[in-house]
Amino acid sequence: MKVYQSNEIKNIALIGNAGSGKTTLAEAMLFEGGVISRRGNVDDNNTVSDYNPVEHEHGNSVFSTVLYTEWLGKKINFIDTPGADDFSGGVISALNVVDTGLMLINAQHGVEVGTEVLGRRATKRNKPLIFVINHLDHEKANFEQCIESAKVSFGNKIAIVQYPVNAGLGFDAVVDVLKMKMYKWGPDGGKPEILDIPDSEKEKANELHNELVEAAAENDEALMELYFDKGSLTEDEMREGMRKGMIACDLYPVFCISAKKDMGVRRLMEFIGNIVPFVTEMPAIPTVSGREAKCDSNAPTSLFVFKTSIEPHIGEVNYFKVISGKIKEGDDLTNINNGTKERLSQLYVVAGRKREKVSELVAGDIGATVKLKNTKNNHTLNCKDCDFIYKDIDFPEPKYRTAVNAVDESNDERLGELLHRIHEEDPTIIIEYSKELKQILLHGQGEFHLNTLKWRLKHNDKMEIEFKSPKIPYRETITKQAAANYRHKKQSGGSGQFGEVSLIIEPYYEGIPDPTSFKVDGKEFKVNLRGTETVDLPWGGKLVFCNCIVGGVIDTRFLPAIMKGVMEKMDEGPLTGSYARDIRVSVYDGRMHAVDSNEISFRLAGRHAFSEAFKNAAPKILEPIYNIEILVPEDRMGDVMSDLQTRRAMIMGMEAEKGFQKILAKVPLKEMDRYSTSLSSLTGGRAQFSMKFAEYEKVPNDVQQELLAAYEEEMAEA
Repeated sequence: MKVYQSNEIKNIALIGNAGSGKTTLAEAMLFEGGVISRRGNVDDNNTVSDYNPVEHEHGNSVFSTVLYTEWLGKKINFIDTPGADDFSGGVISALNVVDTGLMLINAQHGVEVGTEVLGRRATKRNKPLIFVINHLDHEKANFEQCIESAKVSFGNKIAIVQYPVNAGLGFDAVVDVLKMKMYKWGPDGGKPEILDIPDSEKEKANELHNELVEAAAENDEALMELYFDKGSLTEDEMREGMRKGMIACDLYPVFCISAKKDMGVRRLMEFIGNIVPFVTEMPAIPTVSGREAKCDSNAPTSLFVFKTSIEPHIGEVNYFKVISGKIKEGDDLTNINNGTKERLSQLYVVAGRKREKVSELVAGDIGATVKLKNTKNNHTLNCKDCDFIYKDIDFPEPKYRTAVNAVDESNDERLGELLHRIHEEDPTIIIEYSKELKQILLHGQGEFHLNTLKWRLKHNDKMEIEFKSPKIPYRETITKQAAANYRHKKQSGGSGQFGEVSLIIEPYYEGIPDPTSFKVDGKEFKVNLRGTETVDLPWGGKLVFCNCIVGGVIDTRFLPAIMKGVMEKMDEGPLTGSYARDIRVSVYDGRMHAVDSNEISFRLAGRHAFSEAFKNAAPKILEPIYNIEILVPEDRMGDVMSDLQTRRAMIMGMEAEKGFQKILAKVPLKEMDRYSTSLSSLTGGRAQFSMKFAEYEKVPNDVQQELLAAYEEEMAEA
């Protein structure tokens, strides 16, 4: 392959709801560009893109796949992304390195929830979009419905470049209102016959042509003046206006295809080659320091690694974008994230599993390399004269969690290694080793997401694992003041152990005044504050430890031991063994022995005094509450709302959003178990949601009693 220069390279991502036909379109683009000589079929498991065994098993894209083709003397890098929301990480990483998105819409369904979510993600990253209406050969294809729903979701930016003449089972022709020609295909698609627009379509074509001219002119003052003067624009002038409109994300062209029959794909690729912005025309990439890296092949070399995969017989493959400068085989670069020196011993351009060695890649191009020592996703590689570092890809919060363990306990260490490797490939899978819950927790984007991981471990790595219901990370706190005294005394010949501690505990809140006196169970205690230590607890909340000792009844050297004893009990709360939080402890009295008092005596005395006081301070269990945002078709609102009510949800708001309904709610984590599966079942897979930790709140009394009873039973069995 020749070395393409920056002004000859275009980077796009194929995005769209599951079932919109991205992988089939990718196959047709590879075929038309000559990268493959025969088109594969998703049903036959022989496409270039979906080449992993797990994708063959489930019949869906699971990973994003980097591809390329050559067209009209230009190189088009494109990334086929998964459509299921469970695998959104691949979409997000792709959108961070491409310049344009091809948004596929299934002609049977129009804009779906997934389309809307993907549109928001592209808009957030200022990516131009081309809308591609696919499956126009389906009997239920409805082009007008697609356009109507697209305008509801994306506004007047929608600009029709093509419309189908005969959508449905007989689909074989479109009218192109940029070219003002009709394209007609034979049964096998491919190269079309280019015809004059028939009289029956001229009025509609002229009307849409004028709308497209106006849309193109709106993005350039000079073109607008030309349009006013002449009443029209040439094709080249329209192209220029459309390019500027796309760069500004103010114009979304619409094309028509049947990817399966290879109808319309050549014309779409022609448009990509002629009008989609080159990498040099897009805004510079911001760095962490606020500087910008321009797409300039003469600038210092800088790469960003956006994807890592583990390939059989090869090992780790790192996919990168050359942000600036150029790289050659054998170049030495520095990983700015960890200081590692890396040599790019081999450079490739890739089309799925197919890799072609190249000698050089320039700014804006996408490639791959192997055998890097310590480079992962989100890492920046620079030449010695460059100190750029790029922002990490911002992945969504997990929506689903489960506990996991190896069926054979002897495989626990290997399981940890395999899970770490999978996280490197898919950063949206998060592994948590919870000391608190005594479980290994997997966090992902949905049940399907984690079941796919389980399949891969079983079939690729011969590792049997099992999922279990994850425990909830409850917290314990108190709601009133309580006092306690505990004396630890132990004598066993020689020196013994002695320590006595009197303390008062109370709920802590921001701005609480310093303690001067307490009234507990009708008895008043006056205290003299000598010192305060505040601990920000690793699990959230605070412990405030107040020294109110007077007269030296306890030597100050024993106070850290008392505090250590308190912390031990906060680490394993008295009610259910959960972490305790937001408590102020005031030690005001006690006794010590000149010989027998030591640190262990006061640690145990402090621990037991705190535990006793805690149980008398109206203790309360707190549960984690999450903010959830659900995007749902209006006709499924009732079912979703009814389900939320059974989950102790508090509805915070509802609003219409571009043809859908958005529900905002607060829901306890305990009630979110398997919610992604339930929501999919309720809405036929048409709804999506996101969730993020909000706060801890007190559980209702009946729930607390259930938890206490369950903990007592667990302790009895232990």
